[in-house]
Amino acid sequence: QVQLVESGGGLVRAGASLRLSCAASGRTFSRDVMGWFRQAPGKEREFVAAITWSGSSTYYADSVKGRFTISRDKDKNTVGLEMNSLKAEDTAVYYCAAGLRIGVSPTSSDAYNYWGQGTQVTVSS
Repeated sequence: QVQLVESGGGLVRAGASLRLSCAASGRTFSRDVMGWFRQAPGKEREFVAAITWSGSSTYYADSVKGRFTISRDKDKNTVGLEMNSLKAEDTAVYYCAAGLRIGVSPTSSDAYNYWGQGTQVTVSS
């Protein structure tokens, strides 16, 4: 049974940093793209960042480029999201996702087969 478990969310002030982590289990993820999405209250889920499991390619939403960094640890089967210079508009539930859908952009939620339960990130201004 595939499981993605996020951790690291919390309440911080604007300008602070947080690191999210996603632990993946249940099968081999050697060919998957791993991604982070977020959903703010009253808004649709949106793409944040993605990384191929090899780590050779990364993708970022324009809104987080230069502030967020996605990484992976193949030995530990984890994917991290380092978030710096946080803004109030970064407030959302952050979801980890794993996907193996060939031909679909890693920035699309359609690329992902598995989703975590989410972790809340709240940034106060």
